[in-house]
Amino acid sequence: MAAWVEGRVLERIEWTPTLFSLRVEAELAPYKAGQFTKLALQQGERRIQRAYSFVNPPSAPYHEFYLVEIPEGELTPSLGSLQAGDSVLVQSLASGFLTLDELPAGRDLWLLSTGTAIGPFLAMLADGEAFDRFDNLVLVHGVRKGEELSYRSLIESFAERHGPRFHYVPFVSREEWPGAMAGRIPAAIGEGRLQTRVGLEFSAVHSQVMICGNPAMVKETQQTLLELGLAKNLRRAPGNISAENYW
Repeated sequence: MAAWVEGRVLERIEWTPTLFSLRVEAELAPYKAGQFTKLALQQGERRIQRAYSFVNPPSAPYHEFYLVEIPEGELTPSLGSLQAGDSVLVQSLASGFLTLDELPAGRDLWLLSTGTAIGPFLAMLADGEAFDRFDNLVLVHGVRKGEELSYRSLIESFAERHGPRFHYVPFVSREEWPGAMAGRIPAAIGEGRLQTRVGLEFSAVHSQVMICGNPAMVKETQQTLLELGLAKNLRRAPGNISAENYW
C-alpha cells in the first residue's frame, strides 16, 4: 500500500469560482510528467481521497494540481478552502501510464483534453521532452465557458519558445469565444475542422494522439480516430491512440 505524506499548501490559484489550482510542498517519490497521485483530507476517522494529475514538470520545486470544485462533493469543497500554510495529505507514489515513454515514435503529437484533464499535458509540455521527440505538437482544450480556458500564460510561453511547431486550439461548447472553435472535439475531428485549423492530418504513419478527459469525450474521440485509420496504442501492439479517463 502506498504511503501518505503530509504536504503543505504553498499557494492557491483561483481561475473561476469553481476552478482552482493548489501548489503543494511534499516529499514524494520521483514521478513522470503525465502521472497522477492522490490528495486526501482526514475527516474524523475517514480519509477522503481522490486522484489528481500533476500539472507541473517533475523538475519543479513544488507539486501542482488543477481541480474543479463540486459543491456537493465530499472532498473538493474542503480542498477549495485550503490556503497557503494549510496541510493536505499526498500519496507518495505516483501512478499512471499516460506518459511519453509509453509512446512509439512519431512526427506529430496531438494532446486532446477537456476541463481539468489538460493538467497532465501541461506537465509534459513544460517538461520539454515532447518538443525533443516530435516535430509538431498540438494542444487541444475543450471547455464549456471561455473563462474556463486556464493556464493561458503558460500555454503562450510554449508558443513563444517553440514558434510554429506548437499549436494551441481551444474549444468552447456553450458560448462564442474569440479565437476558440465551437462545438465538441470529436465532431470537429470527424468533420475535419480541427485538422484544417492546425494544418495537419491525423495519420497512422505520423501521428501519436493522447486523449485525457471525461469518459464520453474519450470514447467518442477514440472511435472517430479509429474510423480515420488510427489504432489504439498497446504495449503488445504499438499504435497511435493513448487515452485516460479523467473525471
